[in-house]
Amino acid sequence: MSDRTAPDTPWQRDDRHLEERRLESRQVFRGRLLDVRVDRIELPDGQEDVREYVAHPGAVMIVPLLDDGRVVLERQYRYPLQRVMVEFPAGKLDPGEPGRACAERELFEETGYRAREWACAGRLNNAIAYSDETIQVWFARGLSAGDRHLDPGEFLDVFTATVDELAAWVRDGRVTDAKTMIGLLWLQQWRAGHWPLHWES
Repeated sequence: MSDRTAPDTPWQRDDRHLEERRLESRQVFRGRLLDVRVDRIELPDGQEDVREYVAHPGAVMIVPLLDDGRVVLERQYRYPLQRVMVEFPAGKLDPGEPGRACAERELFEETGYRAREWACAGRLNNAIAYSDETIQVWFARGLSAGDRHLDPGEFLDVFTATVDELAAWVRDGRVTDAKTMIGLLWLQQWRAGHWPLHWES
């Protein structure tokens, strides 16, 4: 008989021995971006505890592919880390906004590029211990350049790099943004023929 702590697969159906039940939820801070909550919960053994987390409306990240194989990247100052970060374009979903519409909007506003084809690679949860944020990963190709339209207070540089250059920056610890690293992984696996992308006009 198998040990319940070591199932044959990690996707076993019965997770009741792991699940936590919300008893009460309180909003303790609401800013322009962050919605911080403190929930009283019941643990699997019946004891009570508290969970603190950030509720997030969701976001998209775009991996923009140029015809020559290079990718479009951004340099943006990230205040919590007090330094400029190299990232793929990304942005927050507006209320009720479909993921692709958000991806198209953010790519155009931040970089000036429009894409002929789009593919949704999947979703990632980048801070599972303290946020419910889900980021949709979109690929864009058939790019045409134009003028960008940054939001007020938004400052960033747009540049291009080869996939090998980006991989080397990740290896050397110069690129540490989690979503960009996941985007690179998806790109490498797709180029190798291991992970499919389903393109739509």
